[in-house]
Amino acid sequence: MFSQIRIRGIGVIDEAVLDLSPGLNVVTGETGAGKTMVVSGLGLLLGQRADYGLVRSGVESAFVEGVLDLPADHPALARAAEAGAEHDDGELVIARTISAAGRSRAHIGGRTAPVGVLAELGEHLVAVHGQADQWRLKQGDAHREVLDDFGGPDLLAVRDRVAQVHDRWRAAAQEHDRLVALARERARDIDALTAALEEVEAVDPQPGEDAALRAESERLSHAETLRSAAGQALGCLTNDEYAAEPAPSVTDLLAAARSALGQGVHHDERLRSLDERLSELAALTTDLAADLTGYVSDVDLDPERLQQVQERRAALTALTRKYGETIDEVLDWTRGAAARLDELVTADDRVVLLAEQVGALEAELLDLSVQLSGLRQDSAARFGARVSEELGHLAMGRAELVVEVARRIDAEGSELPSGERVRLSRHGIDDVDILLAANAGAAPRSVTKAASGGELSRVMLALEVVGAGSGGPPTFVFDEVDAGVGGRAALDVGARLARLADQAQVIVVTHLAQVAAFADRHLVVRKADDGVITSSSVVAVEDEDRLAELSRMMGGDSDSDAGLAHARDLLQQTTAMRVANAEAARAG
Repeated sequence: MFSQIRIRGIGVIDEAVLDLSPGLNVVTGETGAGKTMVVSGLGLLLGQRADYGLVRSGVESAFVEGVLDLPADHPALARAAEAGAEHDDGELVIARTISAAGRSRAHIGGRTAPVGVLAELGEHLVAVHGQADQWRLKQGDAHREVLDDFGGPDLLAVRDRVAQVHDRWRAAAQEHDRLVALARERARDIDALTAALEEVEAVDPQPGEDAALRAESERLSHAETLRSAAGQALGCLTNDEYAAEPAPSVTDLLAAARSALGQGVHHDERLRSLDERLSELAALTTDLAADLTGYVSDVDLDPERLQQVQERRAALTALTRKYGETIDEVLDWTRGAAARLDELVTADDRVVLLAEQVGALEAELLDLSVQLSGLRQDSAARFGARVSEELGHLAMGRAELVVEVARRIDAEGSELPSGERVRLSRHGIDDVDILLAANAGAAPRSVTKAASGGELSRVMLALEVVGAGSGGPPTFVFDEVDAGVGGRAALDVGARLARLADQAQVIVVTHLAQVAAFADRHLVVRKADDGVITSSSVVAVEDEDRLAELSRMMGGDSDSDAGLAHARDLLQQTTAMRVANAEAARAG
């Protein structure tokens, strides 16, 4: 709820601070003082579209700030945290600035935020009802939510179960329909994957086989060249039968060189080192000659093997052309394809299982939806009777509120045991409409069409009083809820507002003393005129100041003894009514 609202530069209000009570707060003042600017400022704070005409003449911008005290688990705090806002043990500050130039900014918990976030918070914080109220129940879903909240925990538990089962049913049905729709495509995929895997299996490639065969093919294709080159090199080293022409061999020349050095190696260390190097060359040459001899003998001149290798490579190339750049990639593809094929082959079994699951979930959902519908029917009768009773205390004694719960019939929908076909949803099988017969004998109509502006606010008051404690917002705002009401009926309106304030914070803009007398905090919008500029401020009145304001509202002189006495009597009367109502509530 709001502990304080600060308004600056809106309409006739120069600057005002409203320190609010957790209970019933009434805002009064002379006509034209700016009472409705309080509601307008609150609307801006709750994310309503900015009307730049509200910016006070002569100032650059208008500013509204609200301080909220909320429990730690309140959804508004969670949404504010998502927007990066900070709060101090549930105390959250929200603000809105609009400039005369047409700019609008919002701040939540010390952080700049989109104005839309203020609107989202407002849905959790405040219900505003006024004479031009478009009313949250204009949307059909809101009718159902109001009734369900009134129905209590048993109804809400069944409704939550319906939503859970519905989501599972829809997910299973969608997966089933997807698999059925893809049946023909799945058959084609099975045939294609089976043929591909059979093709790969027929070749039976081995890891790295393509690279090994490539190297072998290269050797076999150039076997004669390789053998000739190695033989010639061997002939140069050893001067054997592979030599191209008679010539001294490398081994003979190295031996001669060592023999020449042998005459002086005993006389010079440097020469002895050179001789050792010649010895190493001779050893290397001997080893190299042996390796060349082995290579020459190993070179295979086998045309038949070459043909086999080429044929195998062609078979492997056919696979790599389709399934991967290398044989290793082909083998990776086959593993994935085999897994996919298994999934496709078993999909038909999954279709059967899903069909059984969809049927079971649909039967469970229908049963739960019928239970929910029955609970709604019971709650609708009680809710309508209680709201109608409340209207009788709000100068609408001939009005009757009717809550209509109707099955959502659909010829293509699911079949109930009764044979009816209904459209299932996560909210059940019902359409809920809250209707009003404003006069005896009149046909019930949509509330927004059957009630006038003032009546609509009183209908909303009755709805909120009956639904108090059923999970609504922590703050209710009523603008001119008492329009067209006077006398005893006005006292009843005030008593109902006070009753609602026992469950939530209530802010009321009123012109009736009978309503204002019930206030826990009485705020007066006062207008000042210095001859040039008219401005307004808001002050809390108590004791004699409050008596004076009530006397003024009743049409008397705020300073007259008779008016003050009348105001004092009114306060005593309203106090007695509140005590009596509290005792009746405890007894009931």
